[in-house]
Amino acid sequence: MLAFSYNHFYHILTITKIFVWWGGVCPYVVPMRARVCMCCQTEQQMGTAVASQMADPNREDEQVTLLGEEGLRAGGQALKLGFVAGVILRERIPAFERMLWRACRGNVFLRQAEIETPLEDPSTGDQVHKSVFIIFFQGDQLKSRVRKICEGFRATLYPCPEAPSQRREMAMGVMTRIEDLNTVLGQTQDHRHRVLVAAAKNIKNWFIKVVKIKAIYHTLNLFNLDVTQKCLIAECWVPLLDIETIQLALRRGTERSGSSVPPILNRMDTFEDPPTYNRTNKFTSAFQNLVDAYGIASYREINPTPYTIISFPFLFAVMFGDLGHGCLMFLFAAFLVLREKPLAAKKTDNEVWNIFFAGRYIILLMGLFSMYTGFIYNDIFSKSINLFGSHWHTNYNESTVMENKDLQINPSLSSDYDQVPYPVGLDPVWQLALNKIVFLNAYKMKISIIIGVLHMLSGVSLSLYNYRYFKDRLSIYCDFIPQVIFLTFLFFYMVLLMFIKWVSYGPQNDFPDSPACAPSILITFINMVLFKDAVALENCNTVYMFAGQGALQKFLVIVALLCVPIMLLAKPIYIMRQQKDKHVQLVNGHATTENGDAEGAGRVVQQPPPPAGGHDENEIGELFIHQGIHTIEYVLGSVSHTASYLRLWALSLAHAQLSEVLWSMVMTKGLILNSWIGGVWLWFVFGFWAILTVGILVLMEGLSAFLHTLRLHWVEFQSKFYKGLGYAFAPFSFEVILNTASTAVEE
Repeated sequence: MLAFSYNHFYHILTITKIFVWWGGVCPYVVPMRARVCMCCQTEQQMGTAVASQMADPNREDEQVTLLGEEGLRAGGQALKLGFVAGVILRERIPAFERMLWRACRGNVFLRQAEIETPLEDPSTGDQVHKSVFIIFFQGDQLKSRVRKICEGFRATLYPCPEAPSQRREMAMGVMTRIEDLNTVLGQTQDHRHRVLVAAAKNIKNWFIKVVKIKAIYHTLNLFNLDVTQKCLIAECWVPLLDIETIQLALRRGTERSGSSVPPILNRMDTFEDPPTYNRTNKFTSAFQNLVDAYGIASYREINPTPYTIISFPFLFAVMFGDLGHGCLMFLFAAFLVLREKPLAAKKTDNEVWNIFFAGRYIILLMGLFSMYTGFIYNDIFSKSINLFGSHWHTNYNESTVMENKDLQINPSLSSDYDQVPYPVGLDPVWQLALNKIVFLNAYKMKISIIIGVLHMLSGVSLSLYNYRYFKDRLSIYCDFIPQVIFLTFLFFYMVLLMFIKWVSYGPQNDFPDSPACAPSILITFINMVLFKDAVALENCNTVYMFAGQGALQKFLVIVALLCVPIMLLAKPIYIMRQQKDKHVQLVNGHATTENGDAEGAGRVVQQPPPPAGGHDENEIGELFIHQGIHTIEYVLGSVSHTASYLRLWALSLAHAQLSEVLWSMVMTKGLILNSWIGGVWLWFVFGFWAILTVGILVLMEGLSAFLHTLRLHWVEFQSKFYKGLGYAFAPFSFEVILNTASTAVEE
C-alpha cells in the first residue's frame, strides 16, 4: 500500500509535466522524474494535476491563446468555462474525439497527451497504454453530456480544485508525502533485506522439513480408518527379510510418539503380482540399471545381473583389447572410485559427468578386462611387448630380406619354429609379419563364434531355473529341451569342429594331413545343413576330420530339425487336448447328475463350458500363433545371433587397425628428427597423438564397443530366458523424495 501511494503522488507531478510540455499552456515545468503505474488514485492525481495547470480562470492570456478573444466574451461579458479531466485508453482516443464532436456539436475543447510509460491494470495485471485528457465546456447541459460520454468510453474522471491557492497547497502536500514515503520505503527495504538474510540461513532446513512433512501426510492419506475410528490401517509391500526390521522401527516410533496403542504388522495373502525388489549396493547398482533398462524382472524371475557383471566387461574387452587403452580407462575409473565420496557430494547438472560417475565400477571392470585381453592379443598402443622372447627364427641375412620382402618363414621347419606354443598370448613376431591380418582374422573370428555359442547356451540354460521355480514342466519338455538340442547339435557341434581342427592339423608331416588339406569349417557346416557330401581338396587323401563324420552330421541335422515341430506344436496340442478332456468330464458329470444316476448323487451340478468357437477357442488360436512366433524367432535367431557375435571380431580388428594407423601416420612423424629440435617436435607430436588416442580410440571406440556389448546382452543373451514384464518395488524413502524435489526446484 505504501508503494502504491508513493507512486500515486509522483504521478500527479509527472503527468502535469508531460501535459504542460506537450500543450505549452503552463509557464513552468516541474523538474521531477518518476515511475508511472496504473490504479485509481494514480489516475485521479493525473487528472487533478492537468486541471490545476490548464483550468485557471485568472490566466486570461492563456485562455485567449486557447479559445481566442471572441470566444471568451459574449455581449461584453466574460464567460466562465468548466472543465473535466481524466485518463482513457490510448486506442479509444479517436472514437472519443469523434463522439464528443458529434454529441456536443463542436462546443467543447479537448486536449490530450500520451503517457509514455505503460500502466498496470489493477484488475488484470496487464500492461496498458493510456492518455490523459482535459475537456473545456460551458454550461451544465454540456457538462452532463460530457460526463455520460466519458462513462460510455470507460474513462476515469478526477476532481480538481479551481482556485490556484488550493492547487498550490495540494502540490506542496504531495511533495511532503512523497518525501515521507521515500523514508518509509527505505526503512522497509532495509528491514526486508535483514529478514530475508536471516531466513536464507535456514531455508535449506525448512525446505527439507516441508518436503518430509508433505510426504508423510501424503502417505497417511492412503491409510483407511477402521470401524472404531481409533486407528489407521494400510496395506503395502515389504521385503520378506526386512519384516523384523520394520517391526522394530514401528515399536521405536510408538515409543518416541508416546502412543499407548501398539502397532500391528500382519502378513496378508493376495492374488496381485508383487513388485520386484533386487538388493544392490554401489558396485552392483550400475549393472542392475543396465538390466532394468531392458525391462524390470517379473516377481521371482531369474535376475541376469550377477552373470552380466562378468560377461559384460569380458565381451567389451574382446572388442576393445588393448593394454594401453584399457590402462587409461582403468586409471580414470580408479580415480572416480577412490574419490567417490567427495565427488558424490558435489551435485552437478552435467549429464555426461553423471553417467560416467554412475557407471564408474562398470568402466573399472571394462578397463581391467581390456588390459587382460590386450595382454593376450599382445597389443599395447598398436605395439607388442616381448616378455618371453620369440619362438620364430630366420636364416636369411639382412640384405636378402631387404631385397625380397615376400620371403616367409616356414612353421614346419625346426630351424624356423621351435614347435613350442607361446606361453601367454601371441608371439611378438606377428607384429612384423605381412600376413598378420590374415592370421588374426582367422583367430578372432573363431574365438567370437566360440564365445557367442557358449553365451547363448548359458542363456538357454538359465531358462530352466525359471521353469523349475514356476513348476512349468510343459515348457521344460516342449521348449527348453528342444531348444538346447537344436542349439547344441548344430552350432555347438561347429565349435567342436574348430577345436578338432586346431588339434588334428599342424605344420609337421606326422599329423594326419598337411595344413593345406584342413577342411573349411564354414563349408563343412553349410554342406552339413544342406545334406551334401564333402569334396576332398586337391592332393588330399581324406575328406572328413574324423571317421564317421558324415553319418554323424546327418544324424545331428535330422534330430535338430525334428525339434522344430516339437517346439511349434507340442505345447498348443497338449493344452488343447487337456482342455478338451476337461470339457468332456464336465459335460458327462452334468448329464449324469440330471439323469439321477447313483454316481451323480451328491455331486454338485457343474455347468458345461462355453460351446466351441467361444473364448476358449480364441485362446487356443492365440496360443498357436504365439508359439509359432516364438519358434520362428528362436530358429532363425539362432543363426542370426550366432552371426551377430562376429561383431566381437570386427570391432576388435577395427580397433587394432585404427590404433596402428594412428601410430604410423602421427606418432612416427615425431621420430624423424635426430637433433635437439627433434625432442621439441616429438613433444608436440606426442600431445597431438595423445589427444587423438583419448578422443577417438578410448572415448569413441569405447562407446561403440559398449553399445555393441549392450546389444549382445539384451538381444542375444537375455532374450533366451528373460521377459522383463514386472514392475519395480518403490519403497518410501526420504532420500529419493528429497532428490526428486530438489531436481524439480532446480528445473
